Amino acid sequence: MGGLTGLAKNVFGLVVSRVELAALELSEVRNHVLELLVIFSLAVLCAMFALAYGTATIVALAWESMGWKILLLMFAVFIAVTIGLVLKAKAMLKEGKLAFPETMNELKNDRDMLL
Repeated sequence: MGGLTGLAKNVFGLVVSRVELAALELSEVRNHVLELLVIFSLAVLCAMFALAYGTATIVALAWESMGWKILLLMFAVFIAVTIGLVLKAKAMLKEGKLAFPETMNELKNDRDMLL
């Protein structure tokens, strides 16, 4: 009976330590997510102003020689930039900054040890 009590205490302590590790990593992930959102929001705001002024300047300068075709060209450029940004965002998410690597590693070690 004493062996079962000791085993239960050890398993409970193990579960508590893993939950604490997960909570710590969750707070780090939350901080990374907030930082990413702030940076992304500022980048979007700055990009919108830059695009608006840049596009207006390019269209005004090229209107006499190209006419409506400059609008089609600007559309194609913006689509290409958008695709590039989406691919970059996917690559950032694949880096694993929003994962729980240490917690998952410890849980895997615990599973291997218990089985």
